[in-house]
Amino acid sequence: MPLLVNSFLRALAYCLMPRTLVLSLLPLLLTVVLTLGLGYVYWDAAVQQTGAWLEAFSFVGHLAGWLSAMGLGRLKAVLAPLLVILAVTPLLVVTCLLAVATLMAPAVVHWVARRRFPQLQASGSASLLDSLAWALGSTALALVALVVSVPLWVVGPLFLVVPPLIWGWLSYRVMAYDALASHASAEERRTLFARHRFWLLGMGVLTGYLGAAPALLWASGAMFAAAFVVLVPLAVWLYTLVFAFASLWFTHFCLAALQALRAERMAGAADAAFVVENP
Repeated sequence: MPLLVNSFLRALAYCLMPRTLVLSLLPLLLTVVLTLGLGYVYWDAAVQQTGAWLEAFSFVGHLAGWLSAMGLGRLKAVLAPLLVILAVTPLLVVTCLLAVATLMAPAVVHWVARRRFPQLQASGSASLLDSLAWALGSTALALVALVVSVPLWVVGPLFLVVPPLIWGWLSYRVMAYDALASHASAEERRTLFARHRFWLLGMGVLTGYLGAAPALLWASGAMFAAAFVVLVPLAVWLYTLVFAFASLWFTHFCLAALQALRAERMAGAADAAFVVENP
């Protein structure tokens, strides 16, 4: 617990530094351009197709009549855009996570290691391609789990648990790997993952819940079309900051845990050598 809280506070402090905002600009710009570009090309067609698909179901007509009777007839107009946004949100989250992990995380690890762990030897052999392959593989598994778990979302409490748990697992896998890629050997990574799995998963789940705030803002763009162009970049910026904070949190936690592991092994080796020399 002390390591968890200490790394959290340090990550929060680092987030307030101008360098964090500068490092987040490239993944932010890439994600915003990609999101707005795809939205410009496909938004109208996606909404029209979704609207046509909804009209094919009789319950939508009954729902529209009920909404009109309640004086909420205008809500029908936002149903199709809202469904499109709900479908696109996981892709936006994944894109933002991968952008931060690929473009920002290596610089964050180097920055934290140089400032806080200058004596920590970089013994990792994982390359950028290894990190990208790990991130893509973990993302594929998370998306499969997300699709398979959709039927559970109709159960009220599970809707608040299952998606953040999946996003948390994905954040933990990607961020923890990137934090240790350049400093820990494969054996050290496995040891730290096994030793701190509970805390790492908890950090990822909290990150998943933090990601719910920009998701709500992003979804509100369907109801406020005039502000949509503003809300989308704002939501992407919040996603970027959430994952930037997560990258800093995992980096502080994992590098401190790696330092403690090596100190523990050095102490154990020294004790063993003392026993051999003094039987």
